This record gives sequence, C-alpha cells and structure tokens, in this order.
Amino acid sequence: MDIKNEVLYRVYFLLFGIVVPAAILLLYRTVQISIVQGDTWREQGENNYVRYKEIPADRGNIFSSDGSLLATSIPYFDLYFDPVAPNERDFNLYIDSLAYCWATYIDDTYTVGGLRDHLIRLRQDSTNRHLMIKRKVSYAEKKFIESFPLFRLGQFRGGVIAEQRSDRRRPFGVLAQRTIGYVREGAKPVGIEGYFEPYLQGDPGGLYMICVDRKKDIWLPLQDLSAIDPTPGDDVITTIDINVQDIVENALLRALNYHEAEWGTAVLMEVKSGAIKAIANLGKSQEGWWETYNHAVGTSVEPGSTFKLASMMAMLEDGFVRLEDSIDIEKGKTQFYEDVMVDSSPESEEIDTTTVRQVFQMSSNVGMAKLVNQAYGGQGDAARFIRRLQQFNLHIPTGIEIEGEAAPYIKEAYSQKDRWSGTTLPWMAIGYESRVTPLQLLTFYNAVANNGTMMQPYLVSGIQRNGEELETFRPTVVKRKIASERTIRLAQELLAGVVLEGTAKKLFTDRYSFAGKTGTAQTNYRRLSAERTRIGGYRASFIGYFPAENPVYSCIVVIHNPRAHGYYGSDVAGPVFREIADKTYFATLDIHEPVNTQPKPKLATAQLPSYDFGQRQDIRNVMEYLDLPVYGAPTTDLVMLRAKTDSVFMDKKTLFRGQVPNVTGLGLKDALYVLENLGLQVDVQGVGKVALQSIRPGTAAQRQRIKLTLQ
Repeated sequence: MDIKNEVLYRVYFLLFGIVVPAAILLLYRTVQISIVQGDTWREQGENNYVRYKEIPADRGNIFSSDGSLLATSIPYFDLYFDPVAPNERDFNLYIDSLAYCWATYIDDTYTVGGLRDHLIRLRQDSTNRHLMIKRKVSYAEKKFIESFPLFRLGQFRGGVIAEQRSDRRRPFGVLAQRTIGYVREGAKPVGIEGYFEPYLQGDPGGLYMICVDRKKDIWLPLQDLSAIDPTPGDDVITTIDINVQDIVENALLRALNYHEAEWGTAVLMEVKSGAIKAIANLGKSQEGWWETYNHAVGTSVEPGSTFKLASMMAMLEDGFVRLEDSIDIEKGKTQFYEDVMVDSSPESEEIDTTTVRQVFQMSSNVGMAKLVNQAYGGQGDAARFIRRLQQFNLHIPTGIEIEGEAAPYIKEAYSQKDRWSGTTLPWMAIGYESRVTPLQLLTFYNAVANNGTMMQPYLVSGIQRNGEELETFRPTVVKRKIASERTIRLAQELLAGVVLEGTAKKLFTDRYSFAGKTGTAQTNYRRLSAERTRIGGYRASFIGYFPAENPVYSCIVVIHNPRAHGYYGSDVAGPVFREIADKTYFATLDIHEPVNTQPKPKLATAQLPSYDFGQRQDIRNVMEYLDLPVYGAPTTDLVMLRAKTDSVFMDKKTLFRGQVPNVTGLGLKDALYVLENLGLQVDVQGVGKVALQSIRPGTAAQRQRIKLTLQ
C-alpha cells in the first residue's frame, strides 16, 4: 500500500504541478495572441515577406466538330531582371556580353557601354531587383532572350524572371462569338466558356514568393522552395461545323443589312441527333453587327404563325379536324367578343369557305383561331388544348448546355394569375399570349421532322485531354413520340404543302425538297379599340427542314423589327433559310445519294454512240475509257460505231478512191487526215465534230476547197 500511495503522490504532483499549470499557460497565451494581440499579429502577417502565389493554369481549347480552333489561349511573358541574384563571379564574367545582346536585340536606346554601367549601378544599389527587360514577348522570343549570356544560367543563377500571362483568342473572330462565350472577372460567365469552366480552367499551381520592395509591391520567387506546376485545362469539342457556321452567319448578316433590322438569329440542327451545327446571333451596335446576346437561347417571344403547327397537331391528335374539312374564314375578318381578328394575307379577302389544309398553307389567322375555338372553346376544353401543348414539350426549356436559357410561357387554362380571358384561346392558336425561344420552337419542329422523336439540342460532343477522349456526350432522346404517327405524317404533309402551294411557294426549288412554315408576329402592339391596334414592329420567321423526304437538317431564322423591303416571314426570313439550305445542301456530301450504289443501268440505243467513226485504235481507246464494251473486229483503219438495242458494234468504214467521202461526225484531226490525203484544201469553222461539209459525198475529188462546219 505504501508503494501504491507513493506512486499516486508522484502522479498527482506531475498532474497538478506541471501539466495543469502548463495547460493554463498555453490557454492564457492563446487568448492573449488571438484576441488581445490579434490585430497586431494579423497586421504583421499581412506584411510578411513571404507569400504563396497561385500560378494560373493554361486554359483548355474549344474546337469545332472538324477540329478547327474556336477559342484558345495565347501565352505571353513579361520578362524582368534581378541584378542581385547572380553571384559575383557569374555577373562579372557575363556582364559585357549580356549588355551587348541586350542593347543589340532588345533596347537600342542604350549603348553597350552605357547599359553595362547601368546594370552595374543597379547591382551595387540593390534596390531595384525587378528591372523590366521587355513586356508581352512570345514564347519563341522568351526562349531567345533566355539564351543570352548570364540569362542562360536560369532563373536563380542568371536573374531572369518570366511572368506568364495569356490572352484568350478566337481565331474565327465573331463567328459563334456569343455561343463560345467568355469568362471575365466581375462578369457572369457566358456560353460554352462559362458552362464548361470546371473543365477548361484546369488546376492552378503555386510558388512561394519573397517581397523585395514593399513600396512597389515587387515579389521574387524563393529559390529554396519548389513550385507546384499547374495542370492545364481540358479541351472542349463542340458540334459546330465552322463552314456551315460561316454560311449561316453571312446569310443572316446580309438579310439584317438589307432589311435594316434590329437583331436576328438563325440555328441549324441535325435532325437525327439534335447536334447544333451552327448558331448565329447578330445585333446592331454603334460599332456594327456583333453577337451581343444569344437570342436563340435567351429571348422568349410570341412566335406568331409558326406556332400554328402546334395548334393544328393538337386538333389532329384529338380528332377534331380533318384536312379536307371546310371552315368559313369570313373573308379574313372575324370577331371574338370585343376584339376583331384580321388575316394578314390579301387573298383571304376573296375567300369565304376553304379547307383546313388551305387554312394552314395560306396561314389564315381567322381560320386557325376559329378552328381552335370551336374545338376547345367549351367549358373545360381549353385545359385539354394546354395539355396537348405540354405533350409537345412547349412548356419546358430544352436544357441546352449553356446558361441563360429563357423559360417558355404557356398559360394555364382559366387561370386568373395568367389573365385568362375569352379571347386567350383564339389568340394562342395563332401564336400570341404565349412565349417560347427560337431554339425551343426549333426543337419542336425538329421532332416533327424526326418522325415524332424529340431530341435534346446540344453544343458539346466531348471533352479531351492531350487528344485523348475523357468524356463523350451522346444524343439524348427527350421523348420517343410527341404525337401519333398519323398526326406526325399529316403535319409533315402540311409543312411540305406550305412550300409547294402556300405562303412559302416563292422559295420553292426543284434541286431539292424542303418543308417549313412562315411566321409574321406583331411586336410592341397595343389594342386601342375593337378594330384598332397600334403596332410597334414585326418579327419575321421561318422554320423548316431539308430534304423533306429524309430530313438531315432543321433550321430556324428569326429577324426582329425589319424596317425596309418587307416584313413578312416569306419575304424576310424565308430567303435566309433558302440560302442556308442551298449552300449547306450542296456543301454536305452526306446528304447526297451516292451515284455508284446501284448496278449500272443498261443504256438505251439513243443513249449510246452511233454513226461516229474514226481511227480504229482511237475508237477502242475511247470505249475502254468509258468502260463500254464494243463488239466487232473490222480490218480497215477507219471504223464506224453502230448502236443496236443495248450494245455497240464496230463496223468497217470504206472510202472510195477519187471520191469526196462523208466526214460528218468525225473529229477535226481525222477529217483533215482523210480529206487532205485526197488532195482537198480544207477550211474550218467552229469547234467540235464535223456537222456540215460544203461538197456532197460521192463528188469526184479534184483538189477542190472544202469547208467544214464544226459543232
């Protein structure tokens, strides 16, 4: 027990005599340093001579679908010299040659001797340890300067300091400028640059720096601490085709200038995948046309007549109409409660009753509004119409992978909050009292072109690092079927009819087929009375796809507030769509059917060479080149071709001595050979083969002059 008590006494002594007092002392000092003296120590910490400096990483590149650079970072360097860093031996050994290179290749305002003395004085003074060598030098120029005597010894022995910065450049200028976007300090990130910032920015490195001049805030890297190298950002691969992007932007720019419009947007999308191949947004500024805002994604507007496709499909889905049904359009003017609706097309003034098909093709406001009002105007039926619009996904954003997509606005039936009234339904039917973005409406039309399958539009197909694929973003199906097969088929038929016989028939071409819908919406309008509306402007649009039979691309064009040369969709936006479709169709080989996929057709007699004659070997060479089999083996030098059914035969060609031969069909070389051997003098007119000869065949050859007409 005595030993146990002795051990306990010692433990108590250690605990209360040493541990507890030490803990109290530590607690006291902690409170004193952190609270009582906290401000003093923090101020000293801020003035510390050593800091950790973050080194930004090289930002990743943005590429088009064919590998063209859309955005890249160009590094440049500010070079400084610390004259105190080199040791005495190295400085004295290289100062003369360094002064020569510096004065010769960098700054010729100094003489070699003057620069040498200046550097020596700076070293002796030791106050300026951050002497500017040159600003904004390229990487190649940096390597050249770092090869100078003394500098070649490196950062710590040679005293040369390189501070790297970078400029974000877009090699194609304003092409897709807003879609590519930017990340700037103090501004909200925009476009692909902003959305994919976590991939593009990389991981910064770091380096401990020592302050050599408090007043000038000059910091130099510490030699005895290693730097952490930054990890470059990953590359983003977009779906944009730079050639198609150029086509779309130039077509849109020409139209905006011609029509003196306020802004315009155009989007070209792959039907099967939803990949956006081109997206252009141009607005007028004091400096000219720029992509100041992404209207395709961020501007939600009343679509006007292009919305009529959704209204028609809703009625077709519910079985309320057939395309050959009749409707009285009242010569293009009708009244809903106190408000009067008028057709914009003059041809409506001559029509009383027409078919549903014709209502859509001529884009009759009165006809479409009456049809929808008759179908859904009863108590409770308007909600059914809204559900159909929601079935087409017109009430939700597309989810495009850039920030700033505006939400669509589809009213809730009979909602006081949405200010539902008796005129809401007929005006919604023709594209008013609802709002969607151009991209959202294009996604709907694209689904119709894609036989009902709605694809999510997307701009980025993958992420790469050093050429290796890290992530792949594949096409996403939003909805397998937005409507029944019958409704989709009839909708496609209606859109094709708009181009063949409707408001877009002036855009028709026989070189390829396309389908679509024109739209002309009033903007900044205000109803002054039942029959008077003050209109602030118009917004012209056209949405379609091509080729109509097997769609490859869908496209929307919207031009806001055109002030010259018309304002209808068919006059303003339609020609832009047509130019985009023309140039894209003929520039894209995948659209065209290969000519060699089918077996060679058998040629009819009229398509085969016949009654042509010439030198036997020449004829054989030509036929072999054309890969046309020829039959017969005549022994004469001159031979004639004869076509029989689907074959070509070679017969002998006999020339009678002393008689002018028939040289019709011969080339000039063979005709001269034959005629001049008979002693005839030949005059020639035209190019091609012999079509006429001035002396009849069979006439005695007596060294006459003969004239040959070639065609």
